[in-house]
Amino acid sequence: MSATALGPMDLETSQPVTKPDSPPAVETANEGTDSPQLKTEEIARLAYSYWEARGCQGGSADEDWLRAEEELRARA
Repeated sequence: MSATALGPMDLETSQPVTKPDSPPAVETANEGTDSPQLKTEEIARLAYSYWEARGCQGGSADEDWLRAEEELRARA
C-alpha cells in the first residue's frame, strides 16, 4: 500500500501521522514564559497553527512554541 493511501507519513519515523482534534492541552498558565502578558493558551494556539501550516507534518513542537512566543512578544 502506498503512503498516500495511508495518509501523511512522518518522514523521520515512517509512521502514519495523526492529526489531533484540537491544540495540545496546557496544564498551567504562563509556565516557562518570561512575560506574564503572554498567555500559554495563546502561545499553544499559534504554535499549533504553524504545525497545521506545514500540513500537520514534521517540524518541532519546541521550535514552534519558541517561534510563537517570539511572535507574540513582538506584537505586544
